[in-house]
Amino acid sequence: MSLRIVFMGTPDFSVPTLARLADDGHDIAAVYSQPPRAAGRRGLEERKTPVHEFAEAKGFEVRTPVSLKPAEEHASFAALQADVAVVVAYGLLLPNPVLNAPRHGCLNVHASLLPRWRGAAPIQRAIMAGDTETGVAIMQMEQGLDTGPVVQELRTAIDDRTTAQSLHDELAQSGAKAMSSVLAQLEADGSLQAVAQAEDGVTYAAKITKQEAHTDFARRASEVLRHVHGLSPFPGAWCLLEGPDKPVRVKLLQVERVPGLTGTPGTVLDEHLAIACKDEAVRPVRLQREGKAPMDLGTFLNGMKPVIGSTAG
Repeated sequence: MSLRIVFMGTPDFSVPTLARLADDGHDIAAVYSQPPRAAGRRGLEERKTPVHEFAEAKGFEVRTPVSLKPAEEHASFAALQADVAVVVAYGLLLPNPVLNAPRHGCLNVHASLLPRWRGAAPIQRAIMAGDTETGVAIMQMEQGLDTGPVVQELRTAIDDRTTAQSLHDELAQSGAKAMSSVLAQLEADGSLQAVAQAEDGVTYAAKITKQEAHTDFARRASEVLRHVHGLSPFPGAWCLLEGPDKPVRVKLLQVERVPGLTGTPGTVLDEHLAIACKDEAVRPVRLQREGKAPMDLGTFLNGMKPVIGSTAG
C-alpha cells in the first residue's frame, strides 16, 4: 500500500526525489513550490520553478503560496490528509500546524552529514572548508534550523575535482535514493527509528555572498582550489588578469594544483596561466571571461595570452 505524500520543493536539487517517489508508486496528494518569479532580461516573464514544471508535466496538483503562516493555509494543508510530507529545499518556513499535520510528520532531505553544515549552503561550505566527506541526511523536521533527529544518511567523498555543481548533482540523486529507502521502511513498519543529532560538531553553512567570490592567491593552493570549486559555477570565484588594454575580469570555474611551481602569490608564472599561491601554484582548467561563455583553458589561451610576471588580482 503506497503512502499519501505532500511534496514540498523548489529548485533542480529537489526534482530527483519527487521523480523517485512518483516512480515508487506513492500517492502524491499535492506539490508545494515557490511561486513563479520574474525572469527574462526585463523581468516581464514569469518563470515556474523546476519542481513546479516537473509536477505539472506529471499531472500533480501544484500549490504556490507566498507564505504558509495564514490559518487558511494550515487548513488547506491539513485537508490533504497526508501520511507524510517530504521537504527538499522548499525555501519557506514550515509553521507548527504544517509540521504536525501529516500522520508521520515532515521528512527533509538535507545536503550534509548533520549536525555539520546546518543552514543554507551546505554543499558549497563543505567544499570550501576542505572537508573530505559529506553526504545527505534524512531528518525528521522540527522548529529549529536543521536540528531534527536523523533517520538515515548516505556518505560521499570530496576530492580535488569536486565542484559545487558536481556535488549538487550527486547529492540530489543520493537524496532521492535515501528518501525512497526511508519511505519504504515507513510503509513496511509504520514507524521510523530516528537518532538525535550530536551536540558536538555543529557548524552553520551561511548563505554564499558575491563579496566572497574574489580569489585570494595569498592562500595555500589547496585552499584556493577549494574556494574556486566551492563557488563553481555560481557565483563563480573571480580574479583580474592583465589584458592588452586593461585588466580583464575572469571567473575561475575549475583549477588544478601545480606542484613544484612557486613564486610571489598572485604572479602569473608561465604561458599556460599557472598562478602562484602561498606554497605552490594553481592552473585554471575551465574559466569564463566577462560576457563570454565558459570555456576550457586551451580555448581561453587562443583568445588571450597570459602576461608572464603580471599579477592576478
